[in-house]
Order: sequence, then C-alpha cells, then structure tokens
Amino acid sequence: MKGKNNIAIGFLTMGFFMAYGFLLIYLRDFAPGKTEWANSYSIGKHFETRLAHVHGNLFAFLNILIGYLLLQFNDKLQNVKAISWLALTGLLMPIGILTEVYLGLPPALVLIGAIAMTTSVIWLGVAFLKMKQIIA
Repeated sequence: MKGKNNIAIGFLTMGFFMAYGFLLIYLRDFAPGKTEWANSYSIGKHFETRLAHVHGNLFAFLNILIGYLLLQFNDKLQNVKAISWLALTGLLMPIGILTEVYLGLPPALVLIGAIAMTTSVIWLGVAFLKMKQIIA
C-alpha cells in the first residue's frame, strides 16, 4: 500500500496549513499591530510565514497526488517506496520555514525538504517514462 501514507499525511498537512492560514488572516486583519504586520508584506516574518503556508499546501497536495499515482501504478513503477518516502520527507520544507520563524532554527530542514520533494517528483517522472517504455 505504498502511497496510502502520502495521501493521509498529505490531507492532514493540508488541513494544518489551511488552518494556519486563519492565523495569518487574524494577524493581518484583527491582531494588535495589524498595520505593521500588513506593511511588512514582503519582508521578514510576514513573508516567511506566507512562504510556509503556500509551500505547506503545495507539498501536501503533491503528496496526495504522488500517493494516488503510486497506489494506481504500484505494480508498474520502480522505486515506489523510495519515491513515497522522499515525498513525505519533502514536508520538512514548510515545517522548516516555521521552525525558522518561530524557533530561530537554521534552514537545514528547509533544504532537506526542498531537495527531497524535488527528487521525488523528478524520480516519479523518470519512473513513468520507464513504464511507458516497458509497456510499448
């Protein structure tokens, strides 16, 4: 059942980052200091938190899509388990952005996650190209 965890964790992650969007709306529209927050739209914590929100949802969606494709083509693709784990590891990227913003940690998780997700997407593309050659 390689791919099932990508779908489940993808939906859970998407739900988290969607809810996180409500926090960003609060900070922009209702929180004390909302004007300063809105004015820092393209710099600092405001920019970083928007990056986390967007990439969190994107990477969650990619996990849902990758998981679905891995389930559908599990017996026809190579390296399914590795692709699945790399896509899940990719979720470290938006989590890493949040740990930078809120905990002041270095961007190691961001880099690991970005490299893992990029690798999983490229590897899946190559796996589908090879599958086409096998079927043809």
